[in-house]
Amino acid sequence: MTHTEPHALPNVISVEAAQTLDGLFRERVKRSPHKEAYRYFNWISEQWSSYTWEQMYQHIARWQAALEKESLVAGDRVAVMMKSSPEWVMFEQAALGLGLVVIPLYTDDRVENAAYILGDAGVKLLLLENMRQWQEFLAIHEQISSLKRVVILRSFDAGHEAVQNHACVVAARDWLPAHAGAVKHCNTDAHGLATIIYTSGTSGRPKGVMLSHHNILSNTHACLQVIPVQDDDLFLSFLPLSHTFERTSGYYVPMMAGATIAYARSIQQLQEDLLHIRPTLLISVPRIYERVYAGIRTKLADGSGFARWLFHFAVGVGYSQFECQQGRGYRRLSHILWPLLEKLVADKVMAKLGGRLRFVMSGGAALSAEISRIFIGLGLPILQGYGMTESSPVVCANRPTDNVPASVGRPIPGVQVKLGENNALLIKGPNVMLGYWNNPEATRAVIDADGWLNSGDIASIDEQGHVSITGRLKEIIVLSTGEKVPPADMEAAILRDPLFEQVMLMGEAKPYLSVLAVLNPSRWQSFCDQYGLDERLDADQQRQQIEEVLLDKITAQTSEFPGYAKIRRVALIQEPWTVENGLLTPTLKLKRAKVVEKYQTDIDRLYAGH
Repeated sequence: MTHTEPHALPNVISVEAAQTLDGLFRERVKRSPHKEAYRYFNWISEQWSSYTWEQMYQHIARWQAALEKESLVAGDRVAVMMKSSPEWVMFEQAALGLGLVVIPLYTDDRVENAAYILGDAGVKLLLLENMRQWQEFLAIHEQISSLKRVVILRSFDAGHEAVQNHACVVAARDWLPAHAGAVKHCNTDAHGLATIIYTSGTSGRPKGVMLSHHNILSNTHACLQVIPVQDDDLFLSFLPLSHTFERTSGYYVPMMAGATIAYARSIQQLQEDLLHIRPTLLISVPRIYERVYAGIRTKLADGSGFARWLFHFAVGVGYSQFECQQGRGYRRLSHILWPLLEKLVADKVMAKLGGRLRFVMSGGAALSAEISRIFIGLGLPILQGYGMTESSPVVCANRPTDNVPASVGRPIPGVQVKLGENNALLIKGPNVMLGYWNNPEATRAVIDADGWLNSGDIASIDEQGHVSITGRLKEIIVLSTGEKVPPADMEAAILRDPLFEQVMLMGEAKPYLSVLAVLNPSRWQSFCDQYGLDERLDADQQRQQIEEVLLDKITAQTSEFPGYAKIRRVALIQEPWTVENGLLTPTLKLKRAKVVEKYQTDIDRLYAGH
């Protein structure tokens, strides 16, 4: 079977016309100056507002004029630690136009981790959301001596005078000029460094992935050849722009196609924003679909038996119809019932997502087959893809007309994949990174002399070219939020407390991290005496009390790890893991899959209700 990509949409900007990421914005302004570009919630007026592309360009000129006063030169690094917003875009576009290198930081990251990144990259200017963030940095200010300027977007609060008076700190309202001239585009090198995105590594310290303008532009254009985004589409953006998936797919893709982006107020208010914005496209990690599905399950559990039967019957008919449309099934008599089932069941669920979604994209982590089947069965195609920061990030994606939900789809145009040693997925294309910042050794370890990037993932490829990810060469846990956590580092940190004999970190495709823990038998009695605990684990209440104390100890040992790597649950395991019981190899390495198999009941308890 052969597949062809959809024809290029007429309003899509080519890579050649854009040249650079700031050139892409300039070209969009030329083509669609008065069209709505960004929608956001104005917290002062307490209503939704918007900017046209031309209005955004005028603001970018102001940000650029302010940056020019800071004696920065092309190639200097600047960082942004803010939630996604039009101001994030203004800052980034202004910096790129001056040839500066932009480093995005997660707003919920631990300050120690952010400080390491700022120091490693030699960042000279940092844009923060509010004064609270700067107060946290002040405690370790000596570690970020490269910083010459800190700009605070939100107004200073009363009582922050001492912090405000720090020599390098300024409020954005005082820093930005009222007016400015034309936006400058100093950089014309498409292959020059545009951004450094730090990603967790097995060493415990994040590595800086260097991406060029062409890396990202080529990836953006290839995505648009796969996913037919139209200029009347409306995206609802709720993932952080520090997440590479959101930055390429939810920021540059709409810009290249001329679509509009609305920025959600928060994850907590996402349900309300979906109903108000009524987006046509969503970019998300699996966690969001998991939350919607959890709500559906709760409602079904409270409903009648007939309602549950009707829901699952509708999903079954809808999914059967989808398989038929994909050329993998046959027409069935039950398909004639779909218009009625759609009205009775599917439309009610889709209404909670705004009622206008054409399709949604899932990436950053694996989406469970069950959840994928539910949404597709309700008439909402979920297009699962695969990528990594080092590949800008998209490598493979399912298409609307070629959607194999159990796979991550075929490679996008211009990208090649093949299987290497141990069936590792190897990637080659214009989207592959320039390398790791200040780390040539790590670069050589993942990119060979012929330019093939080793993903570290074990894969299979079917005859039609669909890629399925079957495992991980490096045992890095990928949470359902898309964050990556190397377990060995955290496990070693926990074991610094002598109470713990053996531990195993859990969380693959889950919303948070948990731990299975075996305690040191020689310290068990004294531990119980110290906390006034009964050493018997017969009662659920007693077990819960012990595990809460253990969680406090684990938290104390793992405080230096990023915020998204917080461990939320622990299960106490009484039997040690040994070679004899098949849970350790002869070289005493943990057989993780065997441990999961043996303690599946305990693991299910750790994630019950989520």
